[in-house]
Amino acid sequence: MYTEKYCRVQIAVNRGNAADNNAEGADYAEDKEMSDRVKIRKNNGYGEAFRAAFPHTIPVLTGYLFIGMAFGVMIQEKGYNFLWAMLMSLFCYAGSGQYLAVNFFVPGVSFLQMIFMEFMVNIRHIFYGLSLLERFSIMGKKRWYMIFSLTDETYSLLYITRTPEGVDESKFLFAIAALDQSYWILGSGIGALLGEWLPFDGTGIDFAMTALFVVILVEQWMEEKNRPYELIGLGCGLLCLLVFGAEKFILPTMLLMMAVLLSGKRLFMGEKEAEKHAD
Repeated sequence: MYTEKYCRVQIAVNRGNAADNNAEGADYAEDKEMSDRVKIRKNNGYGEAFRAAFPHTIPVLTGYLFIGMAFGVMIQEKGYNFLWAMLMSLFCYAGSGQYLAVNFFVPGVSFLQMIFMEFMVNIRHIFYGLSLLERFSIMGKKRWYMIFSLTDETYSLLYITRTPEGVDESKFLFAIAALDQSYWILGSGIGALLGEWLPFDGTGIDFAMTALFVVILVEQWMEEKNRPYELIGLGCGLLCLLVFGAEKFILPTMLLMMAVLLSGKRLFMGEKEAEKHAD
């Protein structure tokens, strides 16, 4: 009788211990899951996004420092100090448009002429924006800055760079754009300061922007899938150069490229969808 009662008590104790172990195991699993969630949240922060984005922006860093310096030297030659150079790069972040704008800092240039020329120089950004509508639409208020900061080099990075695993995509894209602009602002200030301290002849320095575009063209050419678009651009440019001459071929080239790309929209979109399915 005693033995039977002892066995029942032992069984109850064992069951209680097992229940306690299961509860402890469940608590441990829950704590681990919560810890993993906290880690993911930390990884999804802006700090992690900027750290992940920086290596991808190094080519832009090396390019923007030098062409930003070239812009700073140009604007300093017009009588504006480094603060004006940096402020213009902060609030009028337009790359080649800023190079063009320096030529408007003289008497006799109307606002309508300035607006028209800047619009035509940067009209390509319309197509950049159309291809990124879907990605920007989910970025909330950050999308306004993304639209403002969309330069050629930033667009190239946004288009070809994949978001690393564990990093929030909207913050990653924002980090790329913000880093690129910071390089340009820094280069503009350095260039203007150098222009003040070390005066030199800046003739031809504006070719730095053209050189950067050539580098981007070569980089894109290395990706075989982008070659049809580059060939269209080169073909339109050469044709208009022969027809209109070196001083008047830019506007006709842009219009011709727009016409060709819009007329072949279905074909290009079909190729893009095929690439997505292939991936």
